[in-house]
Amino acid sequence: MNASLDLREKPARENRAPADLAFFEDLEPPLGDFLADASAGLASAPKTLSPKYFYDQRGSELFEGICETREYYVTRTEIALLEKLGPAFAEKAGKGTRIIEYGSGAGVKIRTLLDALDEPAAYIAIDISREHLLGATRTLAADYPHIAMGAICADFTAPLTLPPEAAIGNGLALGFLPGSTIGNFSPEMAELFLSRIAAMLGKGGALLIGVDLKKDKAVLDAAYNDAAGLTAAFNLNILKRMQNELGAVLEPDNFMHKAFFNEEKGRIEMHLESLCDQAVELGGTRYPFAKGETLHTENSHKYTVEEFTRLAEKAGFAADTVWTDENDYFSLHWLNVAA
Repeated sequence: MNASLDLREKPARENRAPADLAFFEDLEPPLGDFLADASAGLASAPKTLSPKYFYDQRGSELFEGICETREYYVTRTEIALLEKLGPAFAEKAGKGTRIIEYGSGAGVKIRTLLDALDEPAAYIAIDISREHLLGATRTLAADYPHIAMGAICADFTAPLTLPPEAAIGNGLALGFLPGSTIGNFSPEMAELFLSRIAAMLGKGGALLIGVDLKKDKAVLDAAYNDAAGLTAAFNLNILKRMQNELGAVLEPDNFMHKAFFNEEKGRIEMHLESLCDQAVELGGTRYPFAKGETLHTENSHKYTVEEFTRLAEKAGFAADTVWTDENDYFSLHWLNVAA
């Protein structure tokens, strides 16, 4: 039986800014096709799954828990740096800064930066999740009524031009990319992404970015293998999502979390290792797993200060200042768009 094509006009998504935001622009970015991506990943050699599918409600809750573990130093170290360096940021930025955050949040990091800067004129968040974006930005708007708040629903890794409504004030355009998000990209893709940020910020703009540093392998391995088992549960949760949302036939208990620092490639790798010979069924196709075979779920690249500086310079930035914590675990880089 042939399905008829519905040619009736579909209503456009609401693109009007809520009253408490200066502007809202919805570019309607594609959110990805979980079934298609999972099927392609299982058919590849080696098998892979995109880490963007970690974050259902349970995955997000687990990640919040990971950030509180003793072993996962990244979050608390970056927050401590942001709190300590507020006066330095204010001096560099000057008055009337326009902050553009890649990803949206209403948490400690962006609040620490907003509190530190001298009379910031605007905050603009860019995020692919419309609901999360609007919720987070409106929360900030309620707490910072003196700062113009804007939101752009878009894939911030794609080429993007800020809309005319984002030209608020005459201060510095300061990009903000905390949390070592840049480490989730391969070095080649990180360079491309940074070049797009430089183009968006334009001449005279700057970027404040968090970068996780190379360090003792034992410290890195422990950060992704916490004693409480939260990272393991976070990794395995992607299999439960496949069961619940895609109807996959599999046994999560037949897989084991595996994470380690690959010294040759300079990255943490997260895998799900098959504990036996088995098969996963998805979309009518069986995907065999040999005992010991892995499903590669995430990479997190680490850099030395010098390595990241070279990468940023290739992408069109000029290094200004780098700050690290006392253990040299984590760094914050202030980069200026090269003339």
